[in-house]
Amino acid sequence: MDLVVRNGLVVTGAGESVADIGIRDGLIIQLGGPMSGAREIDATGKLVMPGGVDMHVHLSPVEMGGETMPWADDFRSGSRAAAAGGVTTVGNIGFPKPHERLPDLVERIAAEAERDSLVDFVVHPVLMEPDDGTEKDIARLAELGHTSVKIFMSIGDFDAKLNGFVGALASAGRHGMLTMVHCEDACVIDHITAELLEEGHSELRYYPESRPELSERMAVNRMIAFAEATGAPIYIVHLGSEAALIEARSARARGQRVYVETRPIYLYFTNESFAGEDAPLYVGNPPLRGPRDQDALWAGLAAGHVDTCCTDHAAWTLEEKLDPELTVANARPGMSELETLMPVLYSEGVRKGRLTLQRFVEVTSTNAAKLFGLFPQKGTIAVGSDADLVIWDPEARRPIVGAEGMSQSGYSLYEGWDVVGAPAHTISRGELVYSEGAVVGEAGRGRLVHRGPTRDL
Repeated sequence: MDLVVRNGLVVTGAGESVADIGIRDGLIIQLGGPMSGAREIDATGKLVMPGGVDMHVHLSPVEMGGETMPWADDFRSGSRAAAAGGVTTVGNIGFPKPHERLPDLVERIAAEAERDSLVDFVVHPVLMEPDDGTEKDIARLAELGHTSVKIFMSIGDFDAKLNGFVGALASAGRHGMLTMVHCEDACVIDHITAELLEEGHSELRYYPESRPELSERMAVNRMIAFAEATGAPIYIVHLGSEAALIEARSARARGQRVYVETRPIYLYFTNESFAGEDAPLYVGNPPLRGPRDQDALWAGLAAGHVDTCCTDHAAWTLEEKLDPELTVANARPGMSELETLMPVLYSEGVRKGRLTLQRFVEVTSTNAAKLFGLFPQKGTIAVGSDADLVIWDPEARRPIVGAEGMSQSGYSLYEGWDVVGAPAHTISRGELVYSEGAVVGEAGRGRLVHRGPTRDL
């Protein structure tokens, strides 16, 4: 073996047992039994889990309206944060340049990631302008193994292009692809934001009012109807409210393939965070909701009604988030989460009895791998799977200090939190990329992963 991981408690979505893991040429080739390795890691007293699969990150610049908007993190810094947090595969949301076709978009961003990324990646192309060539583009994406596409209902002219978007949804479904959907209604948001500005309520403490729960609920309801009409599966990104979750649960009860992602901020913060001077730090889309919504999402994660917890990592610096020129109309949504996703969810979820270990693995790795056509190459520990592992110290106590993290944002919403449980080592395709507090892998070793059709849970 190139590497043997010994004596750890191996945890997958299916169960747990103490076993040695033998790795050769980047793959797991043996579980249990006699083996020896050129290198060995003793995982006694630790958990060995599949590396995290975060299928919702923003690490490539966005070009809109003739302007380029870079995030604080690119593939180089963002993938370092991922490795430090136990995440071994990321799914980057890729926005097109003007007139750029979707397959070309994926090729362009993949080249950027292959140069800089420490961990493996996929690219989710954003469909902005459906046209006569969209169906051909989708067929080509599926042929190339890029089996996802994303659309935004929150963009102002979504309804003007509705026929094209519904046609694209249908085409994606026919080709075994999963459509990711940002569910907020643009018309409602635009109307209420205009009213707030007219009333002089432009400060970001009014941000939750500018994008009310009803804008999410009605968008989820509409998209479910479009999915029902086309027979296509949908993946609702960063769902944040109980009412929207009820809509998704009802659709699933009818037999629809509706999958739900939530993100960390909705589990740990509520709209009360907007009462303070640091309100801009908590701006995300959809906005934070109330304690009842928070409780519903935790219950949904535990019960299987919420399928994944991914970050929507979209990093800004502290100065950019606190820019005094920002209003409810031009806020900067997003925050750095890749390094904290798994440690905080383990600490707040598993340690506090909200999630089982198996459920933790499912929502941070296995389910995303299945839905996005990566399983069993990713998302599990099995013979033949990629050797993507996180060796987890369940008793490690670490304070979160944003300035010491791998993200270039320089701060964290969890500043000063003491979390219990953290990666001791992160292994990507058999290579140690993070070990005992230090990133040890090389930029550019990450690979574009070609995927199969979406798989039901």
